[in-house]
Amino acid sequence: MTKIQKIQFTGLTHTKINRDPALQRGEHGVVDMKLSTPGGKSYEFIAAELHPTAEQLFAGAWSACWIAALGIAASLKKVTLPEDTAVNIQVNIGETGPAWFLGAKFNVRIPGVDQNVAEALAHSAHQICPYSKAVDGNIEVDMVVTTA
Repeated sequence: MTKIQKIQFTGLTHTKINRDPALQRGEHGVVDMKLSTPGGKSYEFIAAELHPTAEQLFAGAWSACWIAALGIAASLKKVTLPEDTAVNIQVNIGETGPAWFLGAKFNVRIPGVDQNVAEALAHSAHQICPYSKAVDGNIEVDMVVTTA
């Protein structure tokens, strides 16, 4: 798998579960999009630009799917996710020599859960999520999991 040497474009999303809509609103010039998953759970794609880039749209769709997969992984392991569980996904398009590649960086926050359990849940979510499966082995994906 080739690593990106020079990032040219980035799309960043922040997705939380069980989010109280009164807690955070988008700034001027951005919109909050509600996304849903099969089964009807809703998630919010916070502060998308009015004309989002392809990278931001891909990151948004991936984050909604991935956080739903995290919920599935947690339920399978009988772990209750805290309400402020969140994932930030940054999708990059960049160059390595004359070639162009995609890359992704995940910052997962599962507060109050043991670090090993949180990492296992994040890994399981990556195995469950169809977006993660689609890019597996095709793009570089870095993941950082925090519990604080």
